[in-house]
Amino acid sequence: MSIAPRTIGWGVVATGAIAHNVAGDLRQLEDSRLAAVSSRLLDRAEAFAREFGIDTAYDDVRALVDDPAVDVVYVATPHAQHAPVVELALEAGKAVLCEKAFTTSLAETTRLTELARERGVFCMEAMWTRFNPLIVQLRQLVADGAIGDVRTVSADLGFVAPADRTHRLWDPVLGGGVLLDVGIYPVAFAQMLLGAPSALTVTGTLNDQGVDNEAGLFLTWPDGVRAHLDVSLVSPIPGSALVMGTTGRIEVPPRFHAATSMRLVHAPARGVEETQTFEWEKEGRGYVPMLRAVAQAVRDGRTECPEMPLAHTVEIAGILEQALAGLGVRYPEPAPLG
Repeated sequence: MSIAPRTIGWGVVATGAIAHNVAGDLRQLEDSRLAAVSSRLLDRAEAFAREFGIDTAYDDVRALVDDPAVDVVYVATPHAQHAPVVELALEAGKAVLCEKAFTTSLAETTRLTELARERGVFCMEAMWTRFNPLIVQLRQLVADGAIGDVRTVSADLGFVAPADRTHRLWDPVLGGGVLLDVGIYPVAFAQMLLGAPSALTVTGTLNDQGVDNEAGLFLTWPDGVRAHLDVSLVSPIPGSALVMGTTGRIEVPPRFHAATSMRLVHAPARGVEETQTFEWEKEGRGYVPMLRAVAQAVRDGRTECPEMPLAHTVEIAGILEQALAGLGVRYPEPAPLG
């Protein structure tokens, strides 16, 4: 007789838009349940709990972390609040899935990833694109040499953000700006294929609060390999990606970070092209593959997922910090949990 898989209990920290999307997809998983939610305001937590059929609502994240029904703490707060919540959960021995960007600094990211390793606790940045079946396939095609040696990666992403200067996207205290919120997708895409660059140049603009409106990044690796990345909160950049190799290319149409199709173009000779198209019917909002992988990793007692290891999170944080410094963005130190 087969034994039923262990049911994984999830605790959701914060009740904003991304938490709603992920909670909806969590309900599609078998052998997972939404066990608890926390918000600074209890009425928000209770409303979220009613919407998603969650057992318990808290106005204190410590209570959620201490809840024995919670196996995985999903952190969906603004960027600047990630670090103290992740640290609290890791110290309690709870698995962590933290929204991107993992923290607002390389130092904090390094410290927390080292803490996760020391404690032997599962911890991952919620880079859902890495688990998209098409992106998994793209990575394998590149590794198998389907387009020869990669020479150039390009990716862009953007939208027009709310004009309200108090919105989290514009608030430096909350880790606002384009690079941490949007830029992380193209950066993580290039890093996935090429690793950390040997050099980086950046151009862009800041708003009157000192956070980045838009940015263009040029990353280089030895032997002339390069990546062109363009991101914006002030213009509706389509969101496409292109991987160019010596014998072909892979095209991912907008929006690449939530890909539902891609095209492999094999071009070994001048003027000769053979194309192959791949498609994926998105599950829910697109987070299901990532959530399924995290639940299985926790069930298996693993501390990382190979699709998004902690080493990649640290490299991505380093690229983002260098780009932010190049633009002159400086974030306040994150406040401790109150």
